[in-house]
Amino acid sequence: MEDIIDKIVDFIISWGISHGPRIIGILVFGWIIHKVSHRVVEGTVRKLVTCEEGSSKEAEEKRENTLIRIFHMTVATVLWVIMGMLVLSEFGLDIAPLLAAAGLVGVAVGFGAQYLIRDVITGFFLIMENQFRIGDVVCLDDTCGSVEDITLRLAVLRDLDGAVHHIPHGSVSKVSNLSKKMARVNLDIGVSYDADIEKVEEVVNRVGVELAADPKFSEMITKPPQFLRINNFGDSSVDIKILGDTQPLKQWEVTGELRKRIKIAFDKEGIEIPFPQRVMHQAKK
Repeated sequence: MEDIIDKIVDFIISWGISHGPRIIGILVFGWIIHKVSHRVVEGTVRKLVTCEEGSSKEAEEKRENTLIRIFHMTVATVLWVIMGMLVLSEFGLDIAPLLAAAGLVGVAVGFGAQYLIRDVITGFFLIMENQFRIGDVVCLDDTCGSVEDITLRLAVLRDLDGAVHHIPHGSVSKVSNLSKKMARVNLDIGVSYDADIEKVEEVVNRVGVELAADPKFSEMITKPPQFLRINNFGDSSVDIKILGDTQPLKQWEVTGELRKRIKIAFDKEGIEIPFPQRVMHQAKK
């Protein structure tokens, strides 16, 4: 029994002396390449990506960080697969049959992988065309939320309820970016048919200018919200359209404050915001 144990120990020591340094060398070399590739990818992306006209520095940085993350993940995956095969070969495993088997399996599942290929190709063009980036708020078809992550295969969105949606790129037919370059206050408000529209316009424009001059909101607003037109004659109200431009992702905060200030101003000026009313007639007996 002791002889067997001694032989096993001798074998482990002998194997460790002959193969251990090479395995350690492979892992260390892989780690170095991993770090170097990250720096190379980051430097290359930041140097080659050009700034789009009208795009802010923050928006371009978000685009660059998204590209860096995706390219780095791709390079790291390929690198560690190669390192893993080299380590397996040091354990005495012949990786040639493994590669051949992988090729056969690849052919076998080729038809099943068509959706994966479609997702990757679509994702590549979505990213290179800068349709959206990590940190943007987008609608992918009917699903809306902030972009928490992007890979070559899918996008991860988190909606206002906190739900996380994983959406393969190949299934997306329409991308609506709510936070690219600029955003807009688009507000409809109903006023009474008895209201003086000229006065309503004056009050709305004054509130919009005051909001844009407020130090708390001045940096968010690029064009003060203003009365645009009478948008519709409703059943119980005259609907007016208010538009204004804001910085990306600030439209909801500005719109909420604008609603509050318009309500306060209308109350002071005696302008009624009506609610639906129904008149019922009782038949005479």
